[in-house]
Amino acid sequence: MEDNKINAMRFCQSCGMPLTDEILGTNADGSKNEEYCIYCYKDGAFTGNFTMEEMVEFCAQFVDQYNQNTGQNLTKEEYKGVLREFYPTLKRWKMPADALPHADSPIKQQLINEVNALGIKDLPKIDNLFILQGSFVNMEYQINGNTVKLLDDNQVYWGTQVENPNAPGRCFGIACDEHYILVCEYGKDGTDAELVMLKKR
Repeated sequence: MEDNKINAMRFCQSCGMPLTDEILGTNADGSKNEEYCIYCYKDGAFTGNFTMEEMVEFCAQFVDQYNQNTGQNLTKEEYKGVLREFYPTLKRWKMPADALPHADSPIKQQLINEVNALGIKDLPKIDNLFILQGSFVNMEYQINGNTVKLLDDNQVYWGTQVENPNAPGRCFGIACDEHYILVCEYGKDGTDAELVMLKKR
């Protein structure tokens, strides 16, 4: 029975995450795409123009969530090995590079430029942003004695996570849309989140 369940599961043919109806990507006409998730595929094109190895590097950041969901205890490097074996079986990485429908969204590059221009101490230069679900990046902050969230769980944002090179175990999180740029810093699994900047565009 369990084997049947696994065989029946759908996986995003780009990043490999389990597909549910709620996170299906969208085609150019707005209809749901049954092969890719919304974080990888939106409006008929991929949200990021990068190689399979770059996808491995990005997804390897979420090894803790993978371990939690599978009961394993892989290191980041071990998880990269798992992804490198799994990804070549997915449709996106079987396709010739010139056949991939990439989305080089003008707003994405504009947001990258704006983030890099913020001049935030210790924040490395950003060269890519990804589509992320609001509930995934909507952290809680302590502001004036109150616990607040500043994003919408039900929206999607251009965002990424990068390690703070001068604070081991700490990461910067970036979430942007057409109205705001949010930069925060946090520890493992999003603990001790601190708001670094919320800038209106």
